[in-house]
Amino acid sequence: MKKLLSWSICVLAIAIGTLAQTQETFDIATFRPPAGWAKRTNEASLQFSTEDKAKGTYCLITLLASVPGTGDPKKNFNAAWQTVVKTVVDPTAVPQMFPSANKEDWKAEGGFAPFEKDGEKGVAVLFTLSGYGKMVNILVLTNTTDHEPTITAFLESVSLKKPAEENRPQAPGNQIGSQPSLAGNFWKQGGIRQGMLGHAGLSTATFSKTYQFLSDGTYKFFTVNMQLAAPKYYLENEEGTYKVTGNTITITPRKASFSQHRLNKEDPPIKSGNLPLSTVQYSFEFWLHDDNWALLLSPVDGNENKRDGTFSFYRNGEPQRTYQYVLVNAKGELIRY
Repeated sequence: MKKLLSWSICVLAIAIGTLAQTQETFDIATFRPPAGWAKRTNEASLQFSTEDKAKGTYCLITLLASVPGTGDPKKNFNAAWQTVVKTVVDPTAVPQMFPSANKEDWKAEGGFAPFEKDGEKGVAVLFTLSGYGKMVNILVLTNTTDHEPTITAFLESVSLKKPAEENRPQAPGNQIGSQPSLAGNFWKQGGIRQGMLGHAGLSTATFSKTYQFLSDGTYKFFTVNMQLAAPKYYLENEEGTYKVTGNTITITPRKASFSQHRLNKEDPPIKSGNLPLSTVQYSFEFWLHDDNWALLLSPVDGNENKRDGTFSFYRNGEPQRTYQYVLVNAKGELIRY
C-alpha cells in the first residue's frame, strides 16, 4: 500500500505537464483511451476499467462531464472530494494534496487517500481541473501499481477546450446585473449520484429538478433521474398554483405523477402512478454567485420535503436549511452574467 501511495504522487505530479495527441472526445475533454480496457459511457461520465480476477487486482478511471465550478480551484476540489469520492468509497484518511499546477488556462488540484471497502484496500486519486466557470474531475480507483504506465499516459493525454462564449446565453428580459424575475424563468438543481458495483465497478447516476413559474400564477415542476442500469429513467411531473406574499411563496400542487422507463425517456412507461400532494411554503431570495443567479428556497417549517430532496446549500461554509436552484434557459443551460 505504501508503494501504491508513492506511485500516486508521481503520477499526478507529472500528468499535468505534458500534452499528447488525443484520439477521442468526451464533453469538453480530449484524450487517448487506454488500449484494451473496458469502456462504459453515459451523459455524466466516461469510464475505463480493467481487472485481473486471478490476482484480485483492478483499476478504474472515470472522466466526469464538466459541471459548474467556482473561481477557487481548491474549493472545487474539496466539493468534488465530497460528491465524487466519498459517495463511491469511504476514505480512511483526509486527502493528501499534490502540488497545484496549471494546464493551459486550467488550474489543477489533485489529491489521494487510501480506502477500505468490504475488506478490500485501495487508493482513490482525484484530479480536478478548474477554469472558465467550470470544473472537470478525473477519479482513479485501484489496488495495484500494475497499470502505472497506462494511467500516466491517459492523464498526460487529457486536454480541455475553452467553452465557447456564444454558448453562454443571457437571461431574456433581464439587464445584466439586475435581479431576475421569479416568473417567466426556469430554475434548476442537479447533480451526480454514484456507488460501487462489486469491487471494481462504478455506477453513475444523474438527477435534475426544475421549476417553471408562469405569469398566470401556475407552475410546473419536473424531476429526471437517470442511472446506468435499466430501468434507466425515473421521471416526476407536477403542476399547480403558487402565490407570492412579500418574500414568501406558497406552492400548492394540483396533480403529480411518476413514471419509469427502461432505456429512453420516450419509451412507454414500465411503471407509473400518482404522487401524494402537499402544499409547502418557502421564504425565497435571489442570489448572484459566480456569475449565476440562483433562487434560494427555504421551507418555512425548516424541514426537508420529498419534492426538493435533501438540503445541500452552504453559505459562508455553514449548512443552510435551503434549496438552491440556478437560473437556466429552456434547454437547461446555465445563464451567466
